[in-house]
Amino acid sequence: MEKQKIYNFSAGPAVLPEVVLKEAAEAVVNYDNHSMSILEMSHRSAPIVDMITETRQLIHQFLNVPDNYRILFLQGGASLQFSMIPMNILTDDVTADYTDTGAWSAKAIKEARIYGKVNVVCSSKETVYNHIPKDFEQSSDQVYLHITTNNTIYGTQWFEFPDANGFLVSDMSSDIFSRPIDVSKFGIIYAGAQKNMGPAGVTIVILREDLIGKSGRDLPAMLDFAIHSEKDSMFNTPPVFAIYVVNRTLHWLNHLGGIEEIFEQNKAKAKLLYGEIERNPIFKSPVAKEDRSLMNVPFIFANGGDEKDFLNYCAKRGLVTLKGHRSVGGFRASIYNAMPKEGVKNLVDAIQNYSQS
Repeated sequence: MEKQKIYNFSAGPAVLPEVVLKEAAEAVVNYDNHSMSILEMSHRSAPIVDMITETRQLIHQFLNVPDNYRILFLQGGASLQFSMIPMNILTDDVTADYTDTGAWSAKAIKEARIYGKVNVVCSSKETVYNHIPKDFEQSSDQVYLHITTNNTIYGTQWFEFPDANGFLVSDMSSDIFSRPIDVSKFGIIYAGAQKNMGPAGVTIVILREDLIGKSGRDLPAMLDFAIHSEKDSMFNTPPVFAIYVVNRTLHWLNHLGGIEEIFEQNKAKAKLLYGEIERNPIFKSPVAKEDRSLMNVPFIFANGGDEKDFLNYCAKRGLVTLKGHRSVGGFRASIYNAMPKEGVKNLVDAIQNYSQS
């Protein structure tokens, strides 16, 4: 009997392209015909150095990263960057402005306050983070303005980036490589891989060179951007296998046609799913229409219903990990780059059929 196709709507760790998984599996046994597993090869060996160099070049290519930026491969997830950025950037005589648009931005605010003055310029917490506040006043002594471009739990996304008094810092963990961006608008971009470009274990930091070594603090080496930049992300053993999967995912993206093409696909998938949620009388979206994420689509029963029953109905059809975050309930479909349109169509069919059953 043919095995049922599974569509994984998890918010992270998330779906990866099937071809990438197969390449990663092969590399675990025999990396690039070197008769060794990538897991046991030195990070300073020529094949691995070449792979990491190529990965950096692919990031430059896809995001049009200007020459005055460094691309670092770090560990600790985006959560470590909540501390590492203010530790390296925020000094006693300036203010860091933060936008509070979800759980992860709130965690970033908490960590930044350990290292200096933080001003929360806006928040949508009182409305359960159902929109992106856009009318706010920034500090005159601002060093940077921090945004979380896509909020995985609440399903909101910045579609137009604000102009910062200082420079813009962004957590792009869940929407990097999903749409074109102008990197020059940002001083720092950081992203954990496990949402949209690879497995957990590596964090990409895109850092403008003039921001390196400015804190005046005596920092631990592992938390110092200057050290990681000087050592080309090789101060200690980097997460080689995770970087390799990012590499293959970027090659997959290149084969599809690059950022512009995947952006069109992502818009089409989101339109299809939001359209059904709007049309269907038993479901609704809790998110302001103009701020609805292209990556994470939360939806709830319009007038009450049995959430467990709907989740079981979907699971029997191979549609899994659709349960909403525990803080908000309901349902959430994460439709990252690697989620095929077929998966979204199957979910739309399930929503239609369930409402008629």
